[in-house]
Amino acid sequence: MASIIKRKKSYSVVYNYTDENGEIKQKWETWHTHQEALKRKAEIENQQYSGVFIPPNNQTVSEFLHDFVVLYGEKKWSMSTYDSNTALIANYINPLIGDVPIQQVNARFVDEFEKKLEKTPPVMRRNIKPKSEFLPEQTRDKIHKLLSCAFKQAVKWEMVAKNPFEFSMHTRPKYKKRDIWNAEMIRKALDECEDGKLYVAINLSFACSMREGEILGLTWENVHISDDDIAQDDAYVEVKQELQRASKRTIETLDKKDVYYIFPPLMPNTSTRVVLKKPKTDSSIRKIWLPKTLAYILREWKKHQDELKNLLGDEYTDYNLVVALNNGRPCEGRVLLKAFEELREKAELPNVVFHSLRHSSTTYKLKLNHGDLKATQGDTGHSQIDMITDIYAHILDEDRKVNAMKFENSFYNITADLRNVQAPQEEKPTIDIAELLEQLQKSPELLQTLSQMIAAKA
Repeated sequence: MASIIKRKKSYSVVYNYTDENGEIKQKWETWHTHQEALKRKAEIENQQYSGVFIPPNNQTVSEFLHDFVVLYGEKKWSMSTYDSNTALIANYINPLIGDVPIQQVNARFVDEFEKKLEKTPPVMRRNIKPKSEFLPEQTRDKIHKLLSCAFKQAVKWEMVAKNPFEFSMHTRPKYKKRDIWNAEMIRKALDECEDGKLYVAINLSFACSMREGEILGLTWENVHISDDDIAQDDAYVEVKQELQRASKRTIETLDKKDVYYIFPPLMPNTSTRVVLKKPKTDSSIRKIWLPKTLAYILREWKKHQDELKNLLGDEYTDYNLVVALNNGRPCEGRVLLKAFEELREKAELPNVVFHSLRHSSTTYKLKLNHGDLKATQGDTGHSQIDMITDIYAHILDEDRKVNAMKFENSFYNITADLRNVQAPQEEKPTIDIAELLEQLQKSPELLQTLSQMIAAKA
């Protein structure tokens, strides 16, 4: 049972509880009004009676998040997610609310915290200068998702009664339509591209809807371009891995989870490593059929690589990568992106990033296959089809407009012009005068009734 004690202008709810060590302790909670204290007293007594009461816990947000990362994150997160989330915790969460007890975090506290984030400057990472004065909306959304996931787990661990992040006023950022290159622009870029590895990468991104890491992690054993494959229109690539740079600490912490191969570093004292790892999601592991022209492009590129390998001899390190540096070592994203930026400026094309080619690919395929979402999803490797419908809804709307035009041509235009046709009108009843006179002559009563009706109207 709980009791209420008045202390000057406030009211304290006093109750006993058993802590995690089995010891009985007393807790005082202070409220400003008697009504608030009564409500809290009833809540405590109801929870204790129902067996769902959560004892007070002084664990801070930073202490809880440490346990959350160890017990949850190391099991559930990929390397990139682990790196990203631990950086968010270290740079933005712990400095602002790390010392706050988790049981003091409620929906109002969350709203105040997210308001602080709006005026929080971004932290410089890897010597890259931030592009904005304050944290962008997308970063704030990632922080909200992370903490919402953490407090959902806190509810399961019976550390808090409910997840305050589910009741906050947080709004998800709206998707902004990306600028992309159309087919003509991509043809122009390919015509002016003189970098062999970039030329291959652009083709794989546009024709196969592959992600940057998937292209850079593609190896020749997963490229099927034999004479028979091409002749039967059965040339394809298998996406089974991706290239990524991750921190050495993360790789060790996660015990090389999902890592297939760690490339030897050029400088042994660096804190990061380039790895081949399992793709982003299970749906990212996929088979993508190649246009015949791209199959021949890959064959010519393989021939060029073999010639370079013979020329360099021992100076060439063969990792069997499709897109590699001239010495055979992995080509990281920053190298590819720099070459892409130079090509973009040279060809005087709109300012887009390399990843936008994947969006160009999805858009182009949806138009080709008239909105066949499942076929497009098979190439893109999106885990959920909703991701395609949300991002590319404008393409589907264009096809729906075409459907209306086709309906007009196939139905309305092959019959009479229905635009000038009016709905049929009901026929008005006609009176047979001769038949009426005959009836009146046979029935004097009817004649008398009709005469009375005419006299009444007159």
